[in-house]
Amino acid sequence: MRLALEEAEQALKEDEVPIGAVIVHGERVVARAHNQREQLRDPTAHAEMIAITQAAAALGSWRLDGCTLYVTLEPCPMCAGAILQARIPVVVYGAADPKAGAVRTLYRLLEDPRLNHRCQIVAHVLEEPCSAILTRFFQAQRRLGKK
Repeated sequence: MRLALEEAEQALKEDEVPIGAVIVHGERVVARAHNQREQLRDPTAHAEMIAITQAAAALGSWRLDGCTLYVTLEPCPMCAGAILQARIPVVVYGAADPKAGAVRTLYRLLEDPRLNHRCQIVAHVLEEPCSAILTRFFQAQRRLGKK
């Protein structure tokens, strides 16, 4: 999760919503990413989506068996869907997302028995620093009069 926080810090420096994601296969980091929606002008450029694409390329498969995704904010419905499609077995997240959380807060997509894949979830890991970086970012945005 500390590597994911480093990615979130990089997003903050780039004036992106500071969310970071890391995917580990066994003991090896196969992907590191942060939000890039503003830079890429792409609504799908969430940290998790970019990391999933990187991991699939690194492993040569869309099936990310044996991987663990670490992300600083609870995944949204789009990212939760991609996690399920990639068959990631373990998801570890920091801060809960009361506005879009699709893992435990608003929806429970990754544990839904009606779907063909379910994930082991570890929630609230390093929650305070994961939440604090988001709070800093949005307070600064409000001071600057941005949305």
